[in-house]
Amino acid sequence: MMQALAHAIGVTLLLVQTVALLVLLARLLPGRSRRAPVKPVLTPRRDTSVSVIVATLNEAHRIGPCLDGLVRQIDPLLEILVVDSRSTDGTREIVSAYGARDPRIRLITDDPLPAGWVGKVWALETGLRHARGVWVLGIDADTLPAPGLIGAVVQGVEQDRLDVASFGPRFVGQCAGERWVQPAMLTTLVYRCGAAGAAQAPPDRVLANGQCFLARRELLVRHGGYAPARASFSDDVTLARHLAARGARVGFLDGSHVIGVTSYSSLREMWHEWGRSFDLKDATSPRRRWFDVALVWSVQALPLPVLLMLGVIALFAAGGPVDTGLPTVTGSMLLEALALVNGSALLVRLLLLAALRGSYADRGIPFWLSPLADIPAAWRLTLSMLQVPRSWRGRDYAGFAVLER
Repeated sequence: MMQALAHAIGVTLLLVQTVALLVLLARLLPGRSRRAPVKPVLTPRRDTSVSVIVATLNEAHRIGPCLDGLVRQIDPLLEILVVDSRSTDGTREIVSAYGARDPRIRLITDDPLPAGWVGKVWALETGLRHARGVWVLGIDADTLPAPGLIGAVVQGVEQDRLDVASFGPRFVGQCAGERWVQPAMLTTLVYRCGAAGAAQAPPDRVLANGQCFLARRELLVRHGGYAPARASFSDDVTLARHLAARGARVGFLDGSHVIGVTSYSSLREMWHEWGRSFDLKDATSPRRRWFDVALVWSVQALPLPVLLMLGVIALFAAGGPVDTGLPTVTGSMLLEALALVNGSALLVRLLLLAALRGSYADRGIPFWLSPLADIPAAWRLTLSMLQVPRSWRGRDYAGFAVLER
C-alpha cells in the first residue's frame, strides 16, 4: 500500500512539475531577445524635460546619497520634487540644505493622508500635481543615481517607443545573508512575471520597479494619476498593469549601469519589508497568484531536494534490487523522468542565476549559493500571500482595505 502511494505521489509530482516547467520556459524564452542594460547619457538635451519625484518619510539616513546623485544630473532634468510626509528625523532640513544649493530641488509637504491611500502613493500623487516635465520619474530615497541616469532612461523609452518604463537597479551594500536570500526571492518574481527586458508582456504579467519608474505625465494624468494604485502595497506593478491594460506601452529595462539601490540594513529587515510586497497580491488575481505560488514551489524550490532524494534512492539501489511493488521498468522510468524534469529545472535556475549576476555589485559565495535559499524564498512568498500588511514605513494600516484584483 505504501509503495503504491509513493508511486502515485511520484507520478503526480512528475505531472505537476512538467506542466510548471513548460509554463516557466514559455515565460523565460522571450528573454533571449532582451535589451542590454541602458547606458549613461552624458550629453545634455533640451527637447524634452523630466520631473523627478522623491517620496520621503524619515529618510535622513539615506536621502543624502540619493540627492547627491540627482544634483549631478543634467538636462533634460527640469526639477527634483521631494514630497515629504512631515518627517521628524531631520529629512526636511537635509532637503532644504540641498535646495539652497540647487534651485531645481523643491521641498513639498503633502496633505494629511486620505483614507484608503498608502502613504508613498499619496506622496507621488502630490508630486504629480506639481510636476511640469514631459516625463515624470519616481525615484526612491534609497537609490543611488549615477551620472547620466536621466538621459539614459529617456533614451531607453524613446528607443523602444514606450510610454512607461521602470528600470532594474544594481543592488549594493548587501550583507552576506541578503546576498544569499534576496536573489532567491528575486528569482520568484522572474518566475512569476517572465523575463524582464523582453518584448512587451501581457498586461497581467507586466513587472515594474517603483525605485525608478518613468512615465509620460500626460498619460498618467489622463488615466487617473497614481490613484489606481492608491491602496496597493505593490503600487509600481499595480499602476504599470493598470496602464498597460489601457493600451500604454509599458516596459521593464535593465538599469544596473545607471542606478543602484541600498534598500535594507539587514537580512531581517529585507525579509520583513520586501517580503510584505513582493507577492504582488494586490496587482494579481487570486487564481493566478496561487498558480504562481505552486509554480515557484514546483520548479524553483523542489528540484534540488528531489534530485537529492533520487540520489539517495540510486545509492540504495546500487546495493541490490529495490522492491517498489511495481514492474521494474515502470519504477525505473518514473525515476528517470523525475530526474530529467528536476535536472532541467535546476539547470534553468542556475542559468538565471548567471543572468542576474550583473544586478549585484557584490556577489561572492553567498550569491552563488542562493539556490539553497529557494525553499525559504518560496516559504516567504507563501506567507506573504496569506498575510495583509498592518504597517509600512512607519505608518499603521490596521484595518486597511488592500486592493484586490
